[in-house]
Amino acid sequence: MNVLRLQTKALPMVNIGIVGLGERGLQAVKRLSHVKGACISALCDIHIHHDDIRQFIDNWVAQHDLQSSIPNLQSDYRLLCKDEHIDLIYICTDWLSHTSIILEALQHGKHVAVEVPAATTLDDIHAIVDAAEQTQRHCMMLENCVYDYFEMAVRNMVSQGLFGEVVHVEGGYAHPLGDKWPSWRLAYNQTTRGDVYPTHGMGPACQILEIHRNDRLESLVSMDTASFMGKEVVKEHCDKDTDNFQNGDQTTTIIRTMKGKTILLQHNVMTPRPYSRMFQVVGTKGYAEKYPQPYIQIGEEVLDIEGWKNQRKLHFSIFNHENDSKYLRLFSH
Repeated sequence: MNVLRLQTKALPMVNIGIVGLGERGLQAVKRLSHVKGACISALCDIHIHHDDIRQFIDNWVAQHDLQSSIPNLQSDYRLLCKDEHIDLIYICTDWLSHTSIILEALQHGKHVAVEVPAATTLDDIHAIVDAAEQTQRHCMMLENCVYDYFEMAVRNMVSQGLFGEVVHVEGGYAHPLGDKWPSWRLAYNQTTRGDVYPTHGMGPACQILEIHRNDRLESLVSMDTASFMGKEVVKEHCDKDTDNFQNGDQTTTIIRTMKGKTILLQHNVMTPRPYSRMFQVVGTKGYAEKYPQPYIQIGEEVLDIEGWKNQRKLHFSIFNHENDSKYLRLFSH
């Protein structure tokens, strides 16, 4: 049985075990500390006794007055997955370790939340889907960009029919990493060719086009540039020369759906440029883009959304006018 609309019994308190306490994992600990109904019951990292991690845990325990319920500390995720008191395993490790931890967690009846990408090969993706279906447990890839204010607003407008029929969506990831390359991520880019980080663009596109609900992906073509910057990046960050770097500086992918719609994805973490997720939606009656400046057009009307960047909590909402014709109202709170 598929798990697209899986519903499981509600839990009054979700006991969470976090695997991976690097920068992303420690941020997750801070965020979840403020979520009602969530309890961080266990923390796991192969370097759990490292001074920096232990100092963080000690400070966090003291700040939240947890002396009577200090989380279980583990260095082996397999032991964590066997813990009968854990409901959800939250994975914040390097990309290549995601699949093995996901499968271990699902096999022990745990729900899973995993940072992107959940997997890096088709075989691993099929294995995860099969395991989720067999165990009837949630396995959610934590693609945060589908929850951005602008993407959610546009998705709502699309669902209300304001864009007419959406025929094309664009997205991507332009984010020069500069001096922020983790060693494992650089190694993966050095040995792997293609769009290795597509979900920031793909997630919103798939939701807007209702992929796996009313449409499905049918075919794609992808092309990349040569690697002009990779060897220099290795030299700078690893202080060694290399004659091989697989990932091109820019990768462009075009996908066509079963219903004849298209998605354009781009990936570039090498060349100097402003950060962009290249979000665009093209419909028969409207258009939206987020970068470089937010812009929305419905028919001939261009919405005035000046000041978007200075109002992080700006939302769009759709109301019915007293004469029953739909109109847009921009508001902030």
